[in-house]
Amino acid sequence: MTPIMTKEDFAGLGAPDLVYVREVKASDLLEEAVEMKDVAFDPNQSLYAVHSADGERLAVMLDRDTAFAAAVAHELEPVSVH
Repeated sequence: MTPIMTKEDFAGLGAPDLVYVREVKASDLLEEAVEMKDVAFDPNQSLYAVHSADGERLAVMLDRDTAFAAAVAHELEPVSVH
């Protein structure tokens, strides 16, 4: 039987400073009505989101390297998700 885990259970598996970076399409963010002031994106453009272990999106960056650098700058441990 597969255990059912809550977001809190999942977050408790790793260190509290573990975050994951994943690629997202700009169109997905626009559909979610994410506020982006004075920024124009091609809807098909790839962006990179930084998420906490419980799935909360913490930031969105223009490229993967910047997403990782931002996480490290905030003393977080980034990992990549495909």
